[in-house]
Amino acid sequence: MTSPLLGLPGAVAGNGLDAPVAAHYGSFHGEQRVLVAGDGFVDLSHRGVVRISGPDRLAWLHSLTTQHLTDLAPGQPTIALILSPQGHVEHALYGVDDGEAFIAHVEPGEATGLVEWLDRMRFMMRVEVDDVTDELAVAWRPGSGGKFDLVPRADLTAYAEAAGPAAGMWAYEALRIARGEPRLGQDTDHRTIPNEVGWIGPAVHLDKGCYRGQETVARVHTLGRPPRRLTLLHLDGSDNRLPAQGTPLVHGDREIGFVGSSARHHELGPIALGLVKRAVPIDATLQADGIAVGQEILVEPEVGLHVRPRLG
Repeated sequence: MTSPLLGLPGAVAGNGLDAPVAAHYGSFHGEQRVLVAGDGFVDLSHRGVVRISGPDRLAWLHSLTTQHLTDLAPGQPTIALILSPQGHVEHALYGVDDGEAFIAHVEPGEATGLVEWLDRMRFMMRVEVDDVTDELAVAWRPGSGGKFDLVPRADLTAYAEAAGPAAGMWAYEALRIARGEPRLGQDTDHRTIPNEVGWIGPAVHLDKGCYRGQETVARVHTLGRPPRRLTLLHLDGSDNRLPAQGTPLVHGDREIGFVGSSARHHELGPIALGLVKRAVPIDATLQADGIAVGQEILVEPEVGLHVRPRLG
């Protein structure tokens, strides 16, 4: 769904999943500085939006997701994951309840699949699930504490006029990557468990009771170590290019992970997120398509080792 804000002065369309919105409006470094100062907004209207209504909605979502939702206060933003039975992340929902419905946004193109899955799980619960992407658009304003706004899609242009100046996805992604916040499908793959990417805490409540995939999350949290770790990658900028999403990360002659999102940060230079095998030394220099890559820890290699078994 192409955003009407691509008609703003200087707007240049993004690529891939982000093609329907602006990559930048003429100065992505300047736009980053605007966002860091707490001003402006980012058009995320290509994201899918799902509304879950009905009196049982929070208890129902509590039972299905990784998040504690039964006591969620109206207006309080939250992140919830839906896992496979093996604990792999299938959906990431960024949502808020308004007292009548829980409204969540997801990655572009994911709303239909999420609605279909949720509909299959309703059974006798008093809930309704609707894809409202055609009705509501997502925007982000740092001046609102970094909360997401849900805007009637017909009012998006008026919203932009009131919330400006506009910043594009390149600026937004650079700041997100620097914060170490993973994006589902870009910084994860079909095998990713929450423990690997720093979602324990922000998106996974460890004391909420049963949900699909809980056994894997709990086992790794208490006894094991995640097989991989999310890492902030500092890229050699002398080649003036960024590795493509999915580019293998290499240590010596071994492939030890992959590059996720990458961007040019206004202070840090070229950076990316990567999933790296836990055993790779944290001070090792890696390679990504011929680009030298340094590591900065986001998820500790020993994370999850909360219980040390007594042997003998």
